Amino acid sequence: MAEREHVRVAVIGSGFGGLGAAVRLRREGVTDFVVLERAGSVGGTWRDNSYPGCACDVPSHLYSFSFAPNPDWPRTFSGQEHIRAYLEHVTDVFHLRPHIRFDSEVKMMTWDSEKLRWEIETSSGSLTADVVVSATGPLSDPKVPDVPGLDSFPGKVFHSARWDHDYDLRGKRVAMVGTGASAIQIVPAIQPEVGRLTLFQRTPPWVMPRVDRAISGAERALHRTLPFTAQARRGLLWGIRELQVQAFTKRPNELGFVEQLAKRNMARAIKDPALRAKLTPDYRIGCKRILLSSTYYPALARPNVDVVASGLSEIRGSTVVAADGSEAEVDAIIFGTGFHVTDMPIAERVVGAEGKTLAEAWKGGMESLRGACAAGFPNWMTIIGPNTGLGNSSMILMIESQLNYMADFVRQLDVLGGRAALDARPSAVAAWNRRVQERMKRTVWNTGGCTSWYLDASGRNTTIWPGTTTEFRRATRQVDLAEYELLRAPAEQKAEVDA
Repeated sequence: MAEREHVRVAVIGSGFGGLGAAVRLRREGVTDFVVLERAGSVGGTWRDNSYPGCACDVPSHLYSFSFAPNPDWPRTFSGQEHIRAYLEHVTDVFHLRPHIRFDSEVKMMTWDSEKLRWEIETSSGSLTADVVVSATGPLSDPKVPDVPGLDSFPGKVFHSARWDHDYDLRGKRVAMVGTGASAIQIVPAIQPEVGRLTLFQRTPPWVMPRVDRAISGAERALHRTLPFTAQARRGLLWGIRELQVQAFTKRPNELGFVEQLAKRNMARAIKDPALRAKLTPDYRIGCKRILLSSTYYPALARPNVDVVASGLSEIRGSTVVAADGSEAEVDAIIFGTGFHVTDMPIAERVVGAEGKTLAEAWKGGMESLRGACAAGFPNWMTIIGPNTGLGNSSMILMIESQLNYMADFVRQLDVLGGRAALDARPSAVAAWNRRVQERMKRTVWNTGGCTSWYLDASGRNTTIWPGTTTEFRRATRQVDLAEYELLRAPAEQKAEVDA
């Protein structure tokens, strides 16, 4: 039987996390790696989410790699097409394409305790790797609620992350389910063309104005000619958000002033008191992600839009029924209901040293060491792992911190030499998560009075980082070997004993 291909590092996914890992590995002198991508192109969530109005709610100059600045962002808040083009550009500039295996969905990853390596089965073949870096991201697998009658709905049904561009919405009666970040961009984008739009809202979001504008040619020329001006712009955007963190993590009551600004934003567009009451949240701003839009409220005030302040509970033929009993006849249903975040599907495909999956290890809730490594899963780490999410800043900052940690992890294995693996000690994982959860108790995400996708089924916040990006950068600067158990291949252990 032919020997399977073996690589030093296998990276899963080609979004920001996967491409960043690939660039960092090359910079560390590691060229024996592959990037396994289930789709036919790079981009991750910015490839999959192509719905009308899709854009980022983090300023462009902060939502990009520090090692790959883009002086030519066209707007202060970039659209999906610009971000995807940026990731394609990064792929080409850093010569990553030879490392990428497209149409190679990972089916299973199993740890071999004898050979100290990962056996990886993909849709295009199998291989082995010393180290696995999972960069599938939390916003990769759409979540669609199990609504009675959905299977028999005669019209069109799709999720915001799987938009059907061949379906013509013009003149159609459309049900939009959900009021999260995707929905508030979709609603104003499709409202002018649909016949009637019925929005099913379980919980109203807090919405602040989106101060977006075109970046002038002069500004872009300045950033190209004097790169430090773009760095200064990025630094200012970062610094403002670092200063805001205290209100989210230690003094949620200070956010009352921001709530008043959000209410004024609503009042400017929503004149109907009954509609305004439906759209006013009853929880502290920041408990769920604060959304940015200057067009959402004006769209809801249009005569062809109905807001149902109740979740979708049932579908009878072409009739959608809300939990409050209200009904609407529709031709299409669009789900803007988010993703599998606290129950990442990739966890079911990772089998560790004890023969159990990561999903089984995390059945009581996700937890890892410094957001990267799980006990019992040697030489495996994740980018954007448990408690690495942010409520007010750019995830690219967190990704780059985790890339620092990944680089040192691989470095430490090289220093140790031979067939070696590092497995996070359960005590170290537990200690790290105790500290994180203790800090979480005071945050707006835990005390704000809402139910959000930040919380898992048991109500524990396993997604958000309760501090500044600077604190996380310090915590992930390097690997502390005392937090890991060093594993050696049985043959090497015997040789050491014999010596």
